[in-house]
Amino acid sequence: MKRVLKWLGIVLGVLVLAVVAIPFFINADDFRPTLESRLTTALGREVKLGNLRLRLLQGEVTADDLSVAEDPAFGKPAFLKASSLHVGVELWPFLLSRKLIATDLTIDQPEIVLVQSPSGDWNFSSLGGKSKNASPPPGLSGKTPLDLTVNLIRITNGRLTLSRTVGHWKPLVLEQVNILVQNFSTTSAFQFSLATNIHGGGALKLDGTAGPLNPVDSAMTPLKVNLSVSQLDLAGSGMNDFAPELAGLVTFNGSGDSDGTLMHLTGMVRVDRLKVGKQATPATRTVEFDVTAQHNLRKHSGVLRQGAIHIGSARAQLTGTYAEQGESMVLDMKLSGPGMPIQELEALLPALGVVLPAGASLQGGAASANLTMQGPADRLVSSGSLALTNTRLTGFDLPQKIATVEKWAGIKASPDTDIQNASLNVRVSPGGTDAQNISLIVPAIGQLSGAGTVSPDNQLAFKMSATVHTSGLLAVVGNKPIPFTVEGTAANPVFRADIKAVAKEEVKSVEHDVGKAANDVLRGLLGRKRSQ
Repeated sequence: MKRVLKWLGIVLGVLVLAVVAIPFFINADDFRPTLESRLTTALGREVKLGNLRLRLLQGEVTADDLSVAEDPAFGKPAFLKASSLHVGVELWPFLLSRKLIATDLTIDQPEIVLVQSPSGDWNFSSLGGKSKNASPPPGLSGKTPLDLTVNLIRITNGRLTLSRTVGHWKPLVLEQVNILVQNFSTTSAFQFSLATNIHGGGALKLDGTAGPLNPVDSAMTPLKVNLSVSQLDLAGSGMNDFAPELAGLVTFNGSGDSDGTLMHLTGMVRVDRLKVGKQATPATRTVEFDVTAQHNLRKHSGVLRQGAIHIGSARAQLTGTYAEQGESMVLDMKLSGPGMPIQELEALLPALGVVLPAGASLQGGAASANLTMQGPADRLVSSGSLALTNTRLTGFDLPQKIATVEKWAGIKASPDTDIQNASLNVRVSPGGTDAQNISLIVPAIGQLSGAGTVSPDNQLAFKMSATVHTSGLLAVVGNKPIPFTVEGTAANPVFRADIKAVAKEEVKSVEHDVGKAANDVLRGLLGRKRSQ
């Protein structure tokens, strides 16, 4: 028994010694030209590897570095550079017949630059497709042929940059990129997943299937994906290039499928700290957005078929088209929001650049909006109609602001202003806001109407008139409207009524007896004043 154990120990020792000695007798670097050649042929790009080493116990061959050449149409810098390449191999074929059969590839810390041209082509479009003219390096005759099969591809801790060859578009940079591809095949669908952080704020995850690879343009390979984006900082990441004044933190969960040209996308968008406009401040209310869209991957255009906006219980619908034209994103959208609770919208107003008088707020009632938004996203023009019903502007006494009307019309002061109905036609552009056909019914005063403008820095210039329901001194003029102006700023509006104009209009209304008409007006005013 001892002799058997002794011989088993000797055999085991010889085997261990053989395994330890194998790397000294097999130079893995002899396979480098063959591996470079096969990768060059497969990708259609020149591939360069650093020195190869055999790590027998791990069952892998490693290279010090890896580079894949760029498509000549996009310049000379490398398409991909990595600090190391690990190739998992089947050991017995390698040991017995020096046949290198790869089972998996791991590319560590790669720098990958994806670039798109104005035509829609990407610099990876020609990988394994258009550029089939790459030839293996010379001097490979007599070498052991390489059998390359890959069941698993990993990219770990990479950096991925997506950019454009022309225009001002800021590159999108993805950091700590980890990609896993399983059962890769050029002729059938394969599974993949990606997880990464977005430079400037945010994280992205996606998984799904892709393939078979398009033999002409790999960028047009069909795929199905599940996509998750969390807390994407629009301004920090540069994703607001098309509208620099737009900011917020975007979260998206959805899915999509593409035939290589059109992507059909469905999901839910949530935006926190939304800000629209130069003078706006971030919203304290979350905006949610159910999306169904069709996007052209090459033309950067698409159709928003459904855009259901949720702000608490307030609901609106946004639909339309968008298309990249030159260095602008041109929109043609329609927004419809009937009967939205004002209480839900009030916290969103500062994010839209809407300023209420200092200390005032809206409470109760409903708002309706029908707007068309057209033009470049950074110079968008919105026009249409707005309406309010049964709301209260708390902390703002409108009759007191029109002090002359309050004094002469017998209107009681109140710390708040109730608005029964309000409507207007509005046009909002980078040059400011133009409001026409303003109509308000304020029970404490009567009916107000007029038009005016709000400048980009919130300076007011309105010409209005008030038909007052009065029992005071102005009863003598009947239902004659009282003209007034609104100036100052949106936060501190200044109202000025023109009572003299009312008297003049009353005088003009009587023909052949101007003196009598003026006398009647003055006598009525003075008489009522004495009676108080």
